[in-house]
Amino acid sequence: MPVVAEKFGSRSSTESAENPSIELLYNIYGTNDDLLAKFHLAAASPLTYDGLFRQSYSISQVGDNLWEGVVPYGTEKPPETGDSSYSFDTGGGTQHITQSIETIQKKAPPGKTAPDFKGAIGVTTDSVEGVDVVTPVYNWTETHFIANDAVTQAYKAKLFNLTGRVNDGTFRGFAAGEVLFQGASGSKRGKDDHEITFRFAASPNVTSLTIGDITGIDKKGWEYLWVRYEDSDDATAKRMVKKPLAAYVEKVYEDGDFSELGIGT
Repeated sequence: MPVVAEKFGSRSSTESAENPSIELLYNIYGTNDDLLAKFHLAAASPLTYDGLFRQSYSISQVGDNLWEGVVPYGTEKPPETGDSSYSFDTGGGTQHITQSIETIQKKAPPGKTAPDFKGAIGVTTDSVEGVDVVTPVYNWTETHFIANDAVTQAYKAKLFNLTGRVNDGTFRGFAAGEVLFQGASGSKRGKDDHEITFRFAASPNVTSLTIGDITGIDKKGWEYLWVRYEDSDDATAKRMVKKPLAAYVEKVYEDGDFSELGIGT
C-alpha cells in the first residue's frame, strides 16, 4: 500500500493580506501507478489548512515507486458537489433577411416614381437578395458539479438526445420555443462528482409580424421564417416589382423536455 509523507521544507507560504497562499509538499512511496499515487495524495492532504482551502493537487514521478506531490492552498473555496456557476454574452447571431421592418425613404429621379417593393430588400430583376443582420441571441453556459451516481450512461444519453432541441416548456424564465440546447461537455472531478458545462442560446418569440401586405405572422424563437415573392405591377411607378406573395414559418428543431437535464428549469 502506498505511503504518503510530508516533505522537509514543506509549508512555504506567500504572505499577502489580499491573497495568502501556501503549498504542502509530499513524497508518495510504494507505487508506480499515477492514479493510485494521486488518490492517496488526495486522501492524505487536508481539505483546509490554516484557514485556507485546498485548490488542487498534482504529482510527478521522481524515481522508481516514488512520486512528489504538490498541494496548493488559497482563499478561494473550490466548488462542491451541487454547486454551479454561470457565464453569458449577448453578442447576438447573424440572420439573412429579405424584408425590412420599415422602408424609411424611397427616392427616384425627377419625373419618376420609386417602385414600392413592400419592404423587400435588394430587389433585382430576377430575385430578392436581402442582407445579413445581427439578431438578438442570448448565449450562456452553466457549469454544474453533479454527483457521480447521477451521471449514468442513461443520463449521458439524455444529454445527447436533447442536444439541438428547443424547450417545450418555460426554462430559466424563457417561454417555450425560445431556448436552444447546444450540448454539454464534462469530466469526472476527483472521486465524488462530475463537472459538466451546459451551453444554451435564447432567441425571442415574436407575434403579429407584418411582411408587405401579409399580417398576423407568429414565429417562435428558433423557427425559420422565409418569404415567397411574385412579380406585381406597380401602377404608380409603371414598373414590374417583386412583392411578398406568401410567408412561411418552418419548424427546424424538435422540442425537448429540459427538466431531463437534471439542473432545474
